[in-house]
Amino acid sequence: MDADRLRDLKPDFIVTQSQCDVCAVSMREVEAAVAQWTGARPKVVSLAPYALRDVFNDMEHVAAELGVAERGMEVVGRLTQRVKEVEMRAASAASRPRVACIEWIDPLMAAGNWMPELIAMAGGENLFGKAGEHSPWMKFEELVAADPDVILIAPCGFNMDRTAAELSLLTARPEWAGLKAVRERKVFLGEGNQYFNRPGPRIVESLEILAEILHPDLFSFGHQGSGWRSA
Repeated sequence: MDADRLRDLKPDFIVTQSQCDVCAVSMREVEAAVAQWTGARPKVVSLAPYALRDVFNDMEHVAAELGVAERGMEVVGRLTQRVKEVEMRAASAASRPRVACIEWIDPLMAAGNWMPELIAMAGGENLFGKAGEHSPWMKFEELVAADPDVILIAPCGFNMDRTAAELSLLTARPEWAGLKAVRERKVFLGEGNQYFNRPGPRIVESLEILAEILHPDLFSFGHQGSGWRSA
């Protein structure tokens, strides 16, 4: 974080996060940056979403802090309606594919937080990670033992090209080719940096992407190529 540039901008509000200190500016860093400021200090709004409901609550919280609470509730209302529509249609699917969502390749990490909820809403069965909890480390042997129907790889902070460049860390493993998802061409890359890893309004597009991947016979939102692609 460029503390000098931040001071020159003289913001009235700073929105930061305390959910993860690994790949984003933390609340502690923001507090340290503004600690020595003189005169009026900006209002710091820190967010820590873990579950899907937290993401929507944070949107309303930011809107309220900015003095546009009604606008925030309107936006969240539209987004939650879109979520409900996807969830209702996905409930009619003939099957629920077993999904492994990978959030980091080396060392291997499964997706937690809101992702298990999104997978379930999109008509899948999440195999690793618990809703509302931090993303867990996992062993490659666990992935092999589970033998998922679908593997979605969306590392935190990566776009699809960066993920594709790192994919050999998985594909070079001798057990990889024997996985059901690999044999049936059900391995997908997700635009993690823009969608799955980002707890904002695009969380709904993340759900739509999952729905397209898991049930292409039921969903077509036009995200293929921009939000996901086959590995």
